[in-house]
Amino acid sequence: MLAADFGNLQRDVEMVNNSDADWFHIDVMDGHFVPNISYGMPVIQAMKKHATKPFDVHLMIEKPERYIEDFAKVGADIITVHYESTVHLHRTLTQIEDAGCKAGVVLNLTTPVSVLEDILPKCFMVLLMSINPGFGGQKFEDITYNRIKKLRRMIDEQGLSTKIEIDGGVTDKNIKQLVEAGADVFVAGSHVFKSENPTETIKQLKQIANS
Repeated sequence: MLAADFGNLQRDVEMVNNSDADWFHIDVMDGHFVPNISYGMPVIQAMKKHATKPFDVHLMIEKPERYIEDFAKVGADIITVHYESTVHLHRTLTQIEDAGCKAGVVLNLTTPVSVLEDILPKCFMVLLMSINPGFGGQKFEDITYNRIKKLRRMIDEQGLSTKIEIDGGVTDKNIKQLVEAGADVFVAGSHVFKSENPTETIKQLKQIANS
């Protein structure tokens, strides 16, 4: 939703409601962990009033443990936190679960996936950044494919059902290759909202991913 028209947010929320998208992806940025500032609890709460699908809330903020309960209260269904942003990751994931949400971990572009080996059983989802976090509209980084493959092997070796989410530069040109590498969930912002027909673009992405 970072790429949505904030002047017509209800309209864009309803577009997603009526599309083939499964979730809303909500990027929260604090101007410290990443250089940009996006939106916080009041805007998410306003979106939730009109949304009919789950909220996947991606916290690009320092010390996210300070705000877990607040984001849960305003409508988060899934909360993902950056491995690099919290000192006590296990405790933070437990906090997310205790707040009634599904818990996930995000890795920056060059953080090795191996750091998650021991925490994977606690992860509903792992989000791999395929760009440097902080701004929409960036070009997809090809190193992501091998990172997905490594993470998929780790998940399969442990017999887990942890989902792999990709965020950054996802388009109709690379989504099939991302699926083949082992990814399950795809965040498409600029590619959708800057297209002439966002609903049709979402449909096309789903069709390519499932083909």
